[in-house]
Amino acid sequence: MAKAKVYPQEQESIKSSDSHVQCVSNKSERYTVWMKSLVLHSNGCTVYDSNGNIAYRVDNYNRKGRRKVNLMDLQGNVVCTIKKRLLAFGCWEGHKYHSSKEEQAWFQVKRCFTGKIVCIIKVGSQELCIERMSIGKSFGFRIINKDGQMIAEAKQKESCSGIVLSNDVLTLDLEAGTDHSLIMGLITVYGVICGLM
Repeated sequence: MAKAKVYPQEQESIKSSDSHVQCVSNKSERYTVWMKSLVLHSNGCTVYDSNGNIAYRVDNYNRKGRRKVNLMDLQGNVVCTIKKRLLAFGCWEGHKYHSSKEEQAWFQVKRCFTGKIVCIIKVGSQELCIERMSIGKSFGFRIINKDGQMIAEAKQKESCSGIVLSNDVLTLDLEAGTDHSLIMGLITVYGVICGLM
């Protein structure tokens, strides 16, 4: 069975094994994020690398906004589990998986209810935030560090000929040295906050 492919704008890409998701790169990377699950009657998203191969996916078979959502690689291996904290309003935790075992909380996300900042993230001693860039139904956002430096940016995708695609298809640009699975985990939380997963 052939792999489904979607081709982002042309650019040089990393060569990586089909069985291993590239986690950190020493150069900037571009992904295409489709805020839809590949599974019929499921909520979630599908992330394609610059070669058009599926790199990550979220398939939420239950109702949107559930308390636990899994980020997976193409083979269905869980990369990260997002859990809503029961005793704290607007808070989530991301738990990374290693050798099929869930580890301690990897990152924590706290939702903000005013301004452009949607949420604040703690990853160990590092602090990040997700900043909304768009107005209306578009899903565009940036992930920045506490110094205001951009780590990742997602915006509505345009075709090579300049045609703007549907507002649920995004171009995701990641800066060099970024942990891709962390960014995908944060996108998953943002999707849950926005009621898309």
